[in-house]
Amino acid sequence: MVRANGAVSLRELARVVQTSEVTVRRDVRALEAEGLLDRRHGGAVLPGGFTRESGFPQKSHLATAEKTAIADLAAGLVEEGEAIVVGAGTTTQELARRLARVPGLTVVTNSLLVAQALAHANRVEVVMTGGTLRGSNYALVGSGAEQSLQGLRVSKAFLSGSGLTAERGLSTSNMLSASVDRALVQAAAEVVVLADHTKLGTDTMFQTVPTDLITRLVTDEPPGHDDRSATELQALADQGVQIAVAGASGNPGGEQVPATRRAPLPGPRRGHVPLRSGAGLVEPTGAERGRVADLRRR
Repeated sequence: MVRANGAVSLRELARVVQTSEVTVRRDVRALEAEGLLDRRHGGAVLPGGFTRESGFPQKSHLATAEKTAIADLAAGLVEEGEAIVVGAGTTTQELARRLARVPGLTVVTNSLLVAQALAHANRVEVVMTGGTLRGSNYALVGSGAEQSLQGLRVSKAFLSGSGLTAERGLSTSNMLSASVDRALVQAAAEVVVLADHTKLGTDTMFQTVPTDLITRLVTDEPPGHDDRSATELQALADQGVQIAVAGASGNPGGEQVPATRRAPLPGPRRGHVPLRSGAGLVEPTGAERGRVADLRRR
């Protein structure tokens, strides 16, 4: 699975091999010792994954439940009549599908997938940037995209990326994508990052949004044994990032998560980050113990 997708979460590995995440984590350590993969917080990547970027077909099958829950929660941050920018990514594509219900909305995007998700929304105006099409993620990049964003001002920017750390902020593996994301950030009064727990603590080549420019992070709740992701969340909160935590199961009906079910946002308060689920937490299931050989074959 790691060879095919470039990256995979422990939760997804546990589901495929029908065992617990504890067992999968132990086997991943063994595979890392053999040089077959590199561990990341909540997942694993191919060796040298620091510079590798998976294409859209691979990304679209990773952490799908988490992305759905994150999109549900993030959609509640958008108000009627707002003007926003939405960057490229599979999580932002999920968000766009929910934004089709927001009347009077104006969405500026460099993503063909985001635009497609909103194409038939009668009450949403979609503004596309210029630029050169980057086929691996269906995004417009380059000087044309960046120039079309000059002089633009919107209320919020919703961005995704390949990794997020408290030390360096949001990052991605592609230089052209990073440059356009930085232009999107410059156009917005607030920056909302959408990142599932597997990206927490992961750092990739090109910084897109430094931590001090991130207003909010919408993420899912890390597994209870994932202390490093929880530590990363606390470090982000300590730097003033507001944290919203969604559940991993998502909402089957695709409705927005009610405000009463959202995790509290700690904001700039230097305190504990509440890791409560906004839409239900999926716990690891399965009692069988996986083997290293099983994972190597996938």
